Amino acid sequence: MLAEFYQTITGWQITHSDGDSAYLGEGPIQLAFQRVDGYQGPRWPDAAKHAHLDFTAADLDAMTKELLALGATKPDFQPGEGRWTVLADPEGHPFCIAAA
Repeated sequence: MLAEFYQTITGWQITHSDGDSAYLGEGPIQLAFQRVDGYQGPRWPDAAKHAHLDFTAADLDAMTKELLALGATKPDFQPGEGRWTVLADPEGHPFCIAAA
């Protein structure tokens, strides 16, 4: 499930997880994930986004490599010109990582 993937990015704990849903974070902001049978994720940059998250990392290159190893993909279209990197999570949702 995507919760484990985003746990790596945020450092937040998974507070609930079962076969159909998972919740990440304990504070006033949480990320919630639900399983949808037959779901097809968006494809950057052609399809409308369902959500878009931006993250910062102390080491942009190291974080990019770590997330690629966890199943992220790096689309060819990279408008950030080195200031940020666009990745897609394992379901295809685009997100950005910028240098902190």
